[in-house]
Amino acid sequence: MKKTLLLSLIFLLAGGLALAQNPADEAYIKAMTANDACQRVQLLKEYIDNYAGKGTQYENYAYANLCLTPCRSKSLQESLNYGEKALSMGGLDSLTKAQVLLTLAGGYASQGQNLDKARTYANQVIELANAEKNKEGANPAQWNQIIGGGYYALGTAAEKAKDTASAVDNYLKAYSILKNPRILASVKKMGKEYADAKNYTEAEKVFRAVYNLTKSPNDALVLGQLLNRAGKKDEALIFLKEAYNKQKSGEVAYSIALILANKAKNDPSVVNEAVRYCLEAALLDNPNSEQAMKLAESLFFTMNKDLKYNETVLAIQNKVKELEELTNLFNERFGNKSEEELSAREKESMRFMRGDIEVLEREIESLKKQQDAAIAKFNQLIQETKRRLGK
Repeated sequence: MKKTLLLSLIFLLAGGLALAQNPADEAYIKAMTANDACQRVQLLKEYIDNYAGKGTQYENYAYANLCLTPCRSKSLQESLNYGEKALSMGGLDSLTKAQVLLTLAGGYASQGQNLDKARTYANQVIELANAEKNKEGANPAQWNQIIGGGYYALGTAAEKAKDTASAVDNYLKAYSILKNPRILASVKKMGKEYADAKNYTEAEKVFRAVYNLTKSPNDALVLGQLLNRAGKKDEALIFLKEAYNKQKSGEVAYSIALILANKAKNDPSVVNEAVRYCLEAALLDNPNSEQAMKLAESLFFTMNKDLKYNETVLAIQNKVKELEELTNLFNERFGNKSEEELSAREKESMRFMRGDIEVLEREIESLKKQQDAAIAKFNQLIQETKRRLGK
């Protein structure tokens, strides 16, 4: 990736190449007009072997172009050596110098060695490009691309040095200029590696910086999920809700519901909100939809203090048990006897027992109506959720 982010190298030949006056110039022209890059490198090496140190006018550019020309047979270290030689000789035009500096910065940074050199060359190219882009007749867009490349090299060097904050800062500066999605992808990859290693502090630095730049729902979601894993539930809710509000998702709704459900154990005021997200998670596409509905039912019927559903269910169970016992006792005493066989005292006892049974039946019926009303409220919430989601 580092190579692809280096700008396309433009080889500037000194004026008048077509009017070569000596064998050295002709050798340089022959090298620079070769169609194959590796052939060009070979011819430039021959030029250096024959004319280095002899005062030819293109020696500095020969070293520069040996640095800049890609060829599989040429090692990175060779390119770096040629680039430093070109700079030491001086006399390069600003664009070629910038390209050499950028190659050196990116090369040393990618190696993970000589990081001080990488930072030095990167800062030099940024300074040079900033100065050149404001000159009359300059191409600001071209110089901005070079500045972006400089920041990318700084980011790479910082990443190799395990300086997360600086790496992210410079990578994102590069992204803001180059708009290359691969830069952002590399930053997110770095954050994921920290998160997978459970280094949530460093991962949070990465994903907060990404979110602050993009403000995208997906990046809000990633940050929210990370904060949730790190135990920062309240902060996680902020970003998960933002992601969900911008882009409805059953899985995100379920993540929010789980946090709120846990919070509701100590804060009953969030029960209704937790139920709402559970129902939305249940009704949107979601592998956890069944669990979401069960959680919604549990929260609604067991933690809704105003509803008193648990108390109602328990009361019904107790009343039904009491009714069964009283009915069994009634049947034992009077089930096999006709009214003519009963004494006056037994008739009075039967009348009282029937009255008690009727009272229990009315009480059970009343409690069941309360239970049905609670179920109706829950079903109403489901219908409201469907309308809200356009289902």
